[in-house]
Amino acid sequence: MASPDFQTLRIVACDLNGQMRGKRQIMRVGNEHRIPSSRMPFSALNVDLWGTDIKDSKLILETGDADGVLKPTGRGPLPMPWLANHSGLVPTMMYDDHGAPFQGDPRYALCQVLDRFTARGWQVIAATEMEFTLVDDSGDQLAPPLNPLTGRPLLTSAMFSIRQLDAFDAFFSDVYAACADMDIPAESAISEVGLGQFEINLLHQDAQKAADDAWLFKSMIRGIARRHGLAATFMAKPYPHDAGNGMHVHFSVVDRSGKNVFDNGTPQGNDLLRAAVAGCLSAMPDSTLIFAPYLNSFDRLVSGAHAPTGALWAYENRTVAIRIPGGAPAARRIEHRVAGGDINPYLMLAAVLGAALMGIEDDLRPPPPVTGNAYGIQDVPQLANSFDAAIYQFEHSELMARIFSPQLIEHLVMTKRQELRRFAQIPIEKRWMHWLENV
Repeated sequence: MASPDFQTLRIVACDLNGQMRGKRQIMRVGNEHRIPSSRMPFSALNVDLWGTDIKDSKLILETGDADGVLKPTGRGPLPMPWLANHSGLVPTMMYDDHGAPFQGDPRYALCQVLDRFTARGWQVIAATEMEFTLVDDSGDQLAPPLNPLTGRPLLTSAMFSIRQLDAFDAFFSDVYAACADMDIPAESAISEVGLGQFEINLLHQDAQKAADDAWLFKSMIRGIARRHGLAATFMAKPYPHDAGNGMHVHFSVVDRSGKNVFDNGTPQGNDLLRAAVAGCLSAMPDSTLIFAPYLNSFDRLVSGAHAPTGALWAYENRTVAIRIPGGAPAARRIEHRVAGGDINPYLMLAAVLGAALMGIEDDLRPPPPVTGNAYGIQDVPQLANSFDAAIYQFEHSELMARIFSPQLIEHLVMTKRQELRRFAQIPIEKRWMHWLENV
């Protein structure tokens, strides 16, 4: 039901790059309590970073760029507190005229994976850690933001600094108020290792809502930052010689009784946990394109740095790709630490959870867990070492074909190759402008 207070609505769906595509709808007298139906070309969800149609796309060549139907997900309308106009946001998913979901919709890709868990009587519980960087983008190069208390640019990183958090208190207060208004369960905020870098953790909840919240959170953070005279970016590597932005996801699985299926009463967890870990490890190299979807993403994936590049796992160890956190056995879970902050949350969670389920289905076993510092270990399967290689591996992967539909795989590959060609024509020093608020 639409609120009579909203002057306009945004009817939006998620494209392959995680951007919102849709329409601005004026609320008219007599329609205050109805969310209007909306139609949009299927191809609108399978465009490149700039919103350009994909050359030789079958969606255009074979269907004449037919329309799909945008149906609300049931989440909304939500307030958009970063806008001056009192507007509502209506998240939707794309369907055809017969009611079948569009296979190229990233949100539906996650729905398909979660349906497989549901068929086993399981529910996935997930939480995300969202890293972003506040910047000054007014010049020819990205620069640190001004400290609101001193008016001077930030000079150094301030990991876990309460002082730096307090300097930006007005921004974070508005962020938490917006999260409350939008039903996004934000928890702790920390000042991270990067210059002007922060992290906000979202609470554990149903995995579908966790993905929806991560998607909404990114738009909200960028909007609130602009209201404070700043820019916020989820670029994987805003500055060449500074820490990058990641997005970690924690997940567990519960059965119909609410029991964690990974829990056997010990810190190690059970064979289902280890099978899920093995699935995540085996699919990691072929999933690189999902975890690192842009050229800039690969600036973050440097061997020996904070972002893991090798398919390794361990208990309570932050130097590996797959970490099993400590704590009570009833809360035993997996933390996947590979993805950059620039990912599409739906595709990322689909890749991670789909891989975990494959490990369970195939009854896989992982190698022994790592002890000590895992940075720099090379004699293990690695993520693809370039954007081009990541596209090729994703396209030809038998494992990815078990998670994603052929149509989504084809369109994502075509989209990324088109972006690769276009970025080759953009000077390196100007590429950040294209990523800053689009990822």
